[in-house]
Amino acid sequence: MSGLMADKDMKYADNAAGKFYVDESCIDCDACRDLAPRFFKRNDEGGFSYVYRQPENDEESQSCQEALEGCPVEAIGDDGD
Repeated sequence: MSGLMADKDMKYADNAAGKFYVDESCIDCDACRDLAPRFFKRNDEGGFSYVYRQPENDEESQSCQEALEGCPVEAIGDDGD
């Protein structure tokens, strides 16, 4: 990793409570929605993605992790609450 990472203090309120989240550095590129459409949605009004459903098992967590790793601006975090 480049040392940059999502900031849970800057996460969007739209995110479902839990481990994964999207912060305000999201550039609305579609990557997470393409990689993990069961967990990420677009806020059409705000022009950003957010986690609308948290994973419930290891396979689902891996899908979210792939989206995190595929995010070009590292706007997805995995240390939410």
